[in-house]
Amino acid sequence: MNILLTGGAGFIGSHCCNILTGDGHTVTIVDNYDPFYNKLIKAANIHSLLNNPLTTFIEGDITQSQLYDSLSTEHFDYIIHLAAKAGVRPSIANALDYENTNVKGTLNLLEFARQKKINQFIFASSSSVYGVNPDYPWHENNSHLMPISPYAATKLAGEHLGFTYAHLYNIQFTALRFFTVYGPGQRPDLAIHKFFHALYHNKPIEIYGAGDTLRDYTFVNDIVSGIKGALSFRGKENFNVFNLGGNEPVKLIDLVRSIENVTKKKFILEYKDMQPGDVPVTYASIDKAIQQLGYKVTTRLEDGLQQFKVWYEKTLLSMNQ
Repeated sequence: MNILLTGGAGFIGSHCCNILTGDGHTVTIVDNYDPFYNKLIKAANIHSLLNNPLTTFIEGDITQSQLYDSLSTEHFDYIIHLAAKAGVRPSIANALDYENTNVKGTLNLLEFARQKKINQFIFASSSSVYGVNPDYPWHENNSHLMPISPYAATKLAGEHLGFTYAHLYNIQFTALRFFTVYGPGQRPDLAIHKFFHALYHNKPIEIYGAGDTLRDYTFVNDIVSGIKGALSFRGKENFNVFNLGGNEPVKLIDLVRSIENVTKKKFILEYKDMQPGDVPVTYASIDKAIQQLGYKVTTRLEDGLQQFKVWYEKTLLSMNQ
């Protein structure tokens, strides 16, 4: 298959591309090297992919018409849309930027799919669309979605646009709600990466609340297995939503202790008030993904943290990040 992969130089995207090309698929990577974090990290993510004959890299922005002009002569069987402005807290300060990339950019891609008759579209949504919903674990058919950040609202808007295009243009739109993805290459703004950085540089970490917030941590290779399952999925309906999570929420303070166990180091802790936009719990029901995508959780938290540790020491310490 020939696949258009947006956000392919990012954390999840680069893992996805490595596995897809390993399976023999041809992948066109689109990424705009958004300055949200150091470009060197993304460059390291895709370094090995740039010489892979199955990949083509285009530096481009999904909100700009020039990108689609450059893709106009290509044929794609699938779009896997991972590109987005990410992060709950930054979205509160820059809501319009998030709307532009996450909503307008998604609409542009759906229009491209319509025009090019690409009828398979996989969309990276987020557990944040559930917001403060107290009905755990969260099921895909839960109608009480309560996003409490602009980022979460843009992801839900992307799902709604997908539903519309699935209905109007016979595009099979599969939304995958990712739950707290971690692993080698993880973005530096996310908790596990931030914690490792602080630990290795003898800096304190901030614990919001009492450290009893719960997150459903999901190893990146398990997420990619869910994306692969979506590639072969054919639903009775054109619009489908799946949770991809670890199905085992972990308290923040227990995550801290697990990192200490893996690194044999001790954190300096600073307790802070909860932050606007943060939710107290994320917890995925993954029964639907197991049954229909063949999804499996294969990586325990401490095993995943060990893999992150190896990557961090090999890649980022050498960059003095």
